[in-house]
Amino acid sequence: MSEWFVYLIRTRHNALYCGVTNNLQRRFKQHTDGTGAKALKGKGPLTLEWSIHAENKSQALKLEYKIKQLSKQRKERLVAGEDIKLEGLTR
Repeated sequence: MSEWFVYLIRTRHNALYCGVTNNLQRRFKQHTDGTGAKALKGKGPLTLEWSIHAENKSQALKLEYKIKQLSKQRKERLVAGEDIKLEGLTR
């Protein structure tokens, strides 16, 4: 059984990108090397702002969807460690 993570990356323009991976270090390196998501190409420097462990891929994808639906303000609260309630969210 592999681990899954949902993460938020901040771009140099202060945008937050949400993604899912089963290897957080590898995926962040791909993003910083320019071989990750097209949405992040040329937007560096990038910083990994937040991540959370998911029980499985299905849960990770559901959490990613919920986080992508949040406003920028609520994503910032999530990054700040404030209590944002998302069903099934575990740290």
